[in-house]
Amino acid sequence: MIARMLTRAAVKLWHNSYKGKKPLKEKIMERIHMNYLRDLIRRLRAGESERRIARDMRISRQTVHKYHELAKKEGYLAAEVEIPDDEKLRDVLGPGPQPPKIASSVEQFGEIVKTLRKQGVEMVAIWQRLRDNYGYSGSYSAIRRYVHQLEPKEPEVYARVQTAPGQEMQVDFGEVGQLYDPASGAMRTGYVFVATLSHSRHQYAELVFDQKVVTWIGLHRRAFEYFAGVPARVVPDNLKAAVQKILIHDAVLGEAYRKMALHYGFMISPTIPYTPRHKGKVENGVHYVQRNFMAGQAFADIHCANQHLKNWIRDVAGVREHGTTHQAPLSLFKEFEQAALLPLPETAFSLCEIRVAKVHPDCHVVISGSFYSAPYAYVGQKLDVYVHEKTVELYQGQKLVATHLRCEHPGEWQTRLEHYPAQKAAFLERTPGFCRQLAARLGPATSKVVTSLLAERPLDRLRSVQAILRLEETVGPQRLEAACARAVHYGDFRYRRIKEILNAALDCEPLPETAAVQPKIAHTFARSTTDFFAPVQS
Repeated sequence: MIARMLTRAAVKLWHNSYKGKKPLKEKIMERIHMNYLRDLIRRLRAGESERRIARDMRISRQTVHKYHELAKKEGYLAAEVEIPDDEKLRDVLGPGPQPPKIASSVEQFGEIVKTLRKQGVEMVAIWQRLRDNYGYSGSYSAIRRYVHQLEPKEPEVYARVQTAPGQEMQVDFGEVGQLYDPASGAMRTGYVFVATLSHSRHQYAELVFDQKVVTWIGLHRRAFEYFAGVPARVVPDNLKAAVQKILIHDAVLGEAYRKMALHYGFMISPTIPYTPRHKGKVENGVHYVQRNFMAGQAFADIHCANQHLKNWIRDVAGVREHGTTHQAPLSLFKEFEQAALLPLPETAFSLCEIRVAKVHPDCHVVISGSFYSAPYAYVGQKLDVYVHEKTVELYQGQKLVATHLRCEHPGEWQTRLEHYPAQKAAFLERTPGFCRQLAARLGPATSKVVTSLLAERPLDRLRSVQAILRLEETVGPQRLEAACARAVHYGDFRYRRIKEILNAALDCEPLPETAAVQPKIAHTFARSTTDFFAPVQS
């Protein structure tokens, strides 16, 4: 047994020393940190073996050996020689090994790519043209890497801004999924509004179902009341409610939002579009609410969710250690920021939504499906409409031209007769009762015509009656009464017939002595029902 084992060991040694065996490739010396290199030299000075040093420092023995040879050559092992500093060691070691450079599959098409890029051709189009016209078989990623080497870009650098207490509040919306709406009895998409004070990171959050102007302003008002103060500047996202046109340096602010800012005394500073890093504090706050409060939660309705959210902000989000400040937001707020906020005004801002509406020929503007009158002088013009919680105000510039109670439902009308010309207002004032009274004053024939027309069902003859009575303004009461008498004589009370009588001056002719209208004959069936149906025998 022992002989067999010795034989196998001998064979193994012979194979290892076989002349035809390929020599091992010389490895490139592993470059280690300068601190490790100085430690390695100290260990060599102390007489430690290469094996022990490699084990303790967890580097290969070959690397230790090569550094050992280098230290001998430079005389670093002598105890009286000071171990050199980093700069001296770098000079001795020279440049480190570079990774092997792999030739790009696009290299042979380099001139074509450069020419196409100068012409403004996009990378996808270059990839397609190389494949179709030049037999390129590489990937699109290779094209991208090659173009990025040709056109290196400077890295984008951001500056972290430190905000003083009370100086800034960042606001934004974020979608949170479906919530039950008790008002509609259905599930609706919910949004979370988050307002974050930039110094303390203390938050106000509320769940809503829309991002309308009235909602947006109401959320701001409740946020200010929650913080018991107003920041010097508010940084909103460029949503429609706050910014009407997305202009980087000159945002045209929503008029309602601008008025609110004047009322509370804060400045509005919209973010640059599509740059969430300019509003990073609130962006992180929105994500924090989405992931830590809403994720995996189920609530009975939106009111229940808002109550839980209010408690969560106070008891969880407010007392956690913030990742940037390393302090609790609520503590920072109470200690530094709350006292730095502007005081709340004596009266809260009246919620309003400002729209632009055109005055139609009927002297009304249409807002949310409801109709509000404006003076007829403004027909065809555009007015600013301020929609408050209870009232609606119409402005031309700074001039208030009309005020109405706000309609509760679409299709309702708010009309003031003084907004019409005098003749139109008088026409609208002619209700059925008014028409009967006026006709009675004009004469019995006119009264009979009006009473008969208003009594017809199911047709509404009020407009015809108003038109007949308006004839008195052009022909006078006597002629109208005579024309109505002739119409009664012939049994035709229509406006068109009375108008024809007046146009032909027939009202001036005497009426015939005989009645023109024959009495109606009571028609009966030619046969009795007994001729068709026999009595039923019981």
